Amino acid sequence: MQFRDLKTQYETLKPSIDAAIAGVIAETSFISGSPVKELEKRLASYVGRKHCITCGNGTDALSLAMMAWNIGPGDAVFVPDFTFFATAEVVSFEGATPVLVDVDERTFNMDPQKLTEAIEAVLGEGRLRPRAVIPVDLFGLPADYPEIERIAARYGLKILEDAAQGFGGRIGERMACSFGDISATSFFPAKPLGCYGDGGAVFTDDDETARYLESVCVHGKGSYKYENVRIGWNSRLDTLQAAILLPKFRAFEEYELERVNEAAAWYTEELADIVKTPVIPENFRSSWAQYTIQLENKEKRDGLQAFLEKQGIPTMVYYPIPLHQQEVYQANPVYQACPATKRLCERVLSLPMHPYLGREDVRMVSGQIRTYLK
Repeated sequence: MQFRDLKTQYETLKPSIDAAIAGVIAETSFISGSPVKELEKRLASYVGRKHCITCGNGTDALSLAMMAWNIGPGDAVFVPDFTFFATAEVVSFEGATPVLVDVDERTFNMDPQKLTEAIEAVLGEGRLRPRAVIPVDLFGLPADYPEIERIAARYGLKILEDAAQGFGGRIGERMACSFGDISATSFFPAKPLGCYGDGGAVFTDDDETARYLESVCVHGKGSYKYENVRIGWNSRLDTLQAAILLPKFRAFEEYELERVNEAAAWYTEELADIVKTPVIPENFRSSWAQYTIQLENKEKRDGLQAFLEKQGIPTMVYYPIPLHQQEVYQANPVYQACPATKRLCERVLSLPMHPYLGREDVRMVSGQIRTYLK
């Protein structure tokens, strides 16, 4: 059994993926070829944004937003404590201070009440300027943007949606990657929409921001490649990766997103009476980057993981260490305790989840979990 079955996906899509790769090789347009622009247009239309600018990876996508807003020393950027390191890392890289915010244990996402408390704590201290908030659409579920947007408006904060895991999720009719001032996603292979290497994208409705992002991604170019109007980067999505993503995106739209939601429903049906299963709030939809259960404590979580490994069932712990306990942030100012994050780090376990998971696969995994916990 595979945790994220990219091999079966490739075998299913092999004719179209192989043809896409062959087309790029035949045209020899390996950098900024036509598939890149086609992908950007289709992704922007899908999420409901005016602009999509692809880049080298999801971390660059977040960093580009920090640069567009001139985030730097003395600025506070509010980040969930329970997330992958990159969300806070990009803030630190710009010289700003990531302020770590506790999460809602039911959804794994930033707790709006805790966000308000963190903002007030920073304002009360008076050392940092609150500038932005980076909610994360963890495990495929969009954060509580209706409430976070109200809070951000109250305090004059920019919102950067970290949808690295959230592409395909939605709240009502609004799709993930359409929230906030800028949104970012990743095409890392294991993401809901992944390529065969690194890749990312930034979304915005603001024309000036889009022009800035397009410039910075290509060495700060002006009207053409050899006119440079600012110091920039080299962060572009390879044409080969864009070509691979196009048929994968068609499959994602046509059936993959529906299938992962079906698999998640099977898991919940099988497991809800014995473990804590994920909660999807009313009017929300997840794209299920992960299906993550919670055990009673770390001992039971670790024991179950070891047991499942012996049965040939791969699992992962996302994430074992809160950001505030990472070595690099030991000297970071602390504005609130994060007990929910600490509990989650000790109790979460992610199970195999992908669009090619069958009902019998889910029953088998669930049956082994029951065997261990009985």
